[in-house]
Amino acid sequence: MAGLDKDTPLPTAITLHSKSRKLEIAFDDGSLFELPFEFLRVYSPSAEVRGHGAGQETLQQGKRDVDVVALEPVGNYAIKPVFDDGHDSGLYSWDYLYLLGRNQTEMWQDYLERLERDHGTRDPALVPPPAPKGGCGSHHH
Repeated sequence: MAGLDKDTPLPTAITLHSKSRKLEIAFDDGSLFELPFEFLRVYSPSAEVRGHGAGQETLQQGKRDVDVVALEPVGNYAIKPVFDDGHDSGLYSWDYLYLLGRNQTEMWQDYLERLERDHGTRDPALVPPPAPKGGCGSHHH
């Protein structure tokens, strides 16, 4: 992962709000974002969520109640949240967090639309078990 773009705003404060399940992040350009844990989790930059290219993303479901149990600094360019579902491979660089904050409304809407399209759910109790591996004729290439 290359260093940060010199134009990327740097965070001046990062606060975990466990009760409201939000990560509050203030940047030195005056921006202040509140990113829900669920939003962070479903847009994790890790390979297991994003896949290896466009259209390879794994739709994350049932993350409505997900918690961040720890926040680990990574160098001086990223943080690594540890989620209570065991997910901890996402490195959120400052520019990625900034992008999430700036585009939160559109990205969340996009996520909800994808859930709807795939008949997914945000409710952990309603998530179907993982589909058996093997061909499932719904891949578009």
